[in-house]
Amino acid sequence: MVSGGKKVWYFADGYLPEKSTVGNMEAHEALMLFNTHEEEVEVWVDIYFSDREPEKNICIRVLPERIIALRMDHPEDLNGVKIPPLTQYALRVRASLPVVVQFGRVDTTQNNMAYYVGVGYSE
Repeated sequence: MVSGGKKVWYFADGYLPEKSTVGNMEAHEALMLFNTHEEEVEVWVDIYFSDREPEKNICIRVLPERIIALRMDHPEDLNGVKIPPLTQYALRVRASLPVVVQFGRVDTTQNNMAYYVGVGYSE
């Protein structure tokens, strides 16, 4: 079986939107990790900030041939690391085997809800 992905990914535009009661969707950002391998992959997430030291080596395990979505506003998804709303941050994702990674944002701070995917750089 051929598995896709890369071992290192970067996402430069993290910025948790404000929580809003508009509509049924909750504003958030998420990091999706897709393991196409027949074995578990260990992933380390590093979070960089503009105003403080980074949070490094947040270890996440992705089961074989599975996807996991990490909510950036849920500290329990990030081994207890809390990212405050309206804080600029960037991500580096490193994996033991190549994985496919996607970063997305749901913004409900306006009447027309917006969802967009942040473009990542991989190597």
